[in-house]
Amino acid sequence: AVALAAPDDARLGVLRDGLVLAFAIGLGSALLLFFGSGPFLDAIGLDAALARGATAAAQVLALSMLPYLLSVALTFWLEALGRAGMASLLMWGANLLNLALNLWLVPGTHVPGIDGAVASAWATFGARTALLGMLALYVWRWPQAAQHGLWQRSSPTGSDMPQLWRIGLAAAGSLFVETTAFAGMNVVAGWLGALETASWAIVLNVAALVFMVPLGLSSATAVLVGHAYGADDKHGVVAAGLRGFISAVAILTLICLAVWLGADRIAAAYTRDLAVQALVVPALILSCLFFITDGLQVIAANALRARNDVWLPTATHVFSYAFVMLPLGWALAHPLHGGINGIVWAAIIASLLSAALLLGRFGWLARETPSAGARAAAD
Repeated sequence: AVALAAPDDARLGVLRDGLVLAFAIGLGSALLLFFGSGPFLDAIGLDAALARGATAAAQVLALSMLPYLLSVALTFWLEALGRAGMASLLMWGANLLNLALNLWLVPGTHVPGIDGAVASAWATFGARTALLGMLALYVWRWPQAAQHGLWQRSSPTGSDMPQLWRIGLAAAGSLFVETTAFAGMNVVAGWLGALETASWAIVLNVAALVFMVPLGLSSATAVLVGHAYGADDKHGVVAAGLRGFISAVAILTLICLAVWLGADRIAAAYTRDLAVQALVVPALILSCLFFITDGLQVIAANALRARNDVWLPTATHVFSYAFVMLPLGWALAHPLHGGINGIVWAAIIASLLSAALLLGRFGWLARETPSAGARAAAD
């Protein structure tokens, strides 16, 4: 959001920094995933056949890391400059391409001998590469590009950059912890067997789709909270936060009702394997509790960042997901024989804990009215 309020040269600096970081992190991640996935999967003791298939898919996905992160940098830059609609439209186009490629490649009709997971990974690579191309072309041909300093050669050093780095690193820390923790839950499911791994993958994919709703609401909530916080409007901060929390609970309750009533149809849409469907249906119904708590915690985290409390959400996520969810998921799934439902219960408990801590923090800070001088000193 710094980009919108910054002068033109600082907007260019945000884009340049983002693309450079995206390139460096994307290249490093691609190399690590390509060469490290096989040894890692062997080291954690997965079934040999499952590890070989997962390694092949991971190596293809590694190729898509660089275009994906570059497209993320371009997307966020456009959104910050008020072009969220176009960024969303291009992303929808990439998703439709991904669907078409999956329908063509995964059944193996046109490409015999390719494993379904590997074929799906190639579809992801194609969609991510196409998204990067579409975004780059749009930015290149955007009439307002020159207005935002896109073609300037200067190397700006805006005063907003330290603030951008501080907030960005804290948000990245939260995302890294959550992503790593849920990747660890994939390993826990992998230790259960192939059926449980496939079932958890379906549940997690549905959860990721549902998560898009609170993720969008969290961005809107952060904007409203940030505006009120900047205006020293204590009641506006609280009202904006409450609107986000209440909206999330209301919408996610309706989504959970739809998932509960249609769990068997959702499972059948993902797989024809009746054994996998038998595991997925009860896990999907149970996941409805996770959808609501997970939505509340992401909205609360972004609301706190919008009022300049950036590191507490990161610490909360580290505690809830790394120190609670991972060991609890293993314990419930294996020693306590909870299977896939045990993993879901661990996600529910961790998200509930995270949401409670973050909402409590938001309520505690709402008792104070920040002054402009205090915020300036903190910044």
